[in-house]
Amino acid sequence: MPGLPPRHLPPRGVTLIEQLFVLAVAAVLACIGLPSLRRLQANTELRSAQTGLIALLNHTRALAVQTGRVALACPTRDGDRCSDEAGWDGGWLIGLRGDRPGQLEGPPKVRRASPSGQLSIRSPQGRRSVQFQADGSAGGSNISLLICHRGIDGRALSVKVSNAGRVRGGKATPAELHQCAGA
Repeated sequence: MPGLPPRHLPPRGVTLIEQLFVLAVAAVLACIGLPSLRRLQANTELRSAQTGLIALLNHTRALAVQTGRVALACPTRDGDRCSDEAGWDGGWLIGLRGDRPGQLEGPPKVRRASPSGQLSIRSPQGRRSVQFQADGSAGGSNISLLICHRGIDGRALSVKVSNAGRVRGGKATPAELHQCAGA
């Protein structure tokens, strides 16, 4: 219709100022949540390593009972032989015990890679292997393995093997936390 003034429609879209404000709010929220996510990831890595180590030791015990021979779980660095150190963070092997102390007979039955490069897994007693007898007992003495996350203090888990062969996991005691901090 001729003669009517043109109607102005309100502008559509978002201004640059509004976009920058939303971006700033998102950045602040991300900075607040990031430390919590790191702690959650560290706790998950600890639990995963603990569960894997418990499963490995239970598998070793079952191997000893099934074969009627002494089975051995040990740390490894190269994935083929047991290492001669108390650090278990390079990976683990299980198999039947060989003639040489602390070594496997033939190739390992199971190989497990290290769960994470950020974890430290140590035997405070300096034990380099865990042996299970044919009856399922651990023979010798109790052993503890401490699992710590490098760079995050105050968090550690343990895996304990009793003389009777029972494998269990739990939180590290204050004394074990101190040992982990010194490792």
